Amino acid sequence: MTTSSQAYGEPWYWDNRYTNEPGPFDWYQKYLTLAPIITLYVPSNHPLLVVGSGNSAFSEGMVVDGGYTDVVNIDISSVVIDAMKTKYRDYPQLKYMKMDVRDMSDFQSESFGAVIDKGTLDSILCGSNSKQNATKMLEEIWRVLKDKGVYVLVTYGAPPYRLRLLRESCSWTIKLHVIEKSEHPVWELTKPVPLNNDGSSVEEALGRNPDVHYIYICTKVIKLFLMPTIVLCLWSIEYVTHQQGVTNLIDNLIS
Repeated sequence: MTTSSQAYGEPWYWDNRYTNEPGPFDWYQKYLTLAPIITLYVPSNHPLLVVGSGNSAFSEGMVVDGGYTDVVNIDISSVVIDAMKTKYRDYPQLKYMKMDVRDMSDFQSESFGAVIDKGTLDSILCGSNSKQNATKMLEEIWRVLKDKGVYVLVTYGAPPYRLRLLRESCSWTIKLHVIEKSEHPVWELTKPVPLNNDGSSVEEALGRNPDVHYIYICTKVIKLFLMPTIVLCLWSIEYVTHQQGVTNLIDNLIS
């Protein structure tokens, strides 16, 4: 028997859900509450991708209130994509496509300046084959991001449960922000939380089990491999040494 959480990666689950619950729903946070952090890291003229967009009004907020001009939204549910295409047919800044975030082969590599995720990674981690599927998702997000593009991950997952997954999947530099679930302020939204390798610094700054959503700002880093340069240098040294040996031999014969 498959539970609802285990079916989070299945199109039929979301088709049923959006058929029965067609009204707009935002996971975790709405655009206006996250706007300060979005505008801090995501320029309004960059092409953006929102994964697991559902029937959220978040992308509408980015266009209407944030001035963003090119927002592509993908979701695994054809039901919700068809509904959103109809709803936003007069918004040329918004595009909706049915797509599985684990396989975004319709997009070329380095297509987007930013990817925004509110709850999609969390949903996949609740399903079956969670580690494998989450890794596929993160690898695809990394691939479609431009160099130094940012993956904005809004999640309930604290650093001990997210940092290792993020770091093992792809090459990122990571900053952490938090936003309160309640009205009680815990930390300034636009101020990064101190983040060490194991995430223990977060508990020192915020206390144990803070009532927050975590916002990971993951910047794509392309690592340069120096091996060809090293080989070239070694070859050059060997060539020079050989040439010096020939010169010394000729000098000895002449003398």
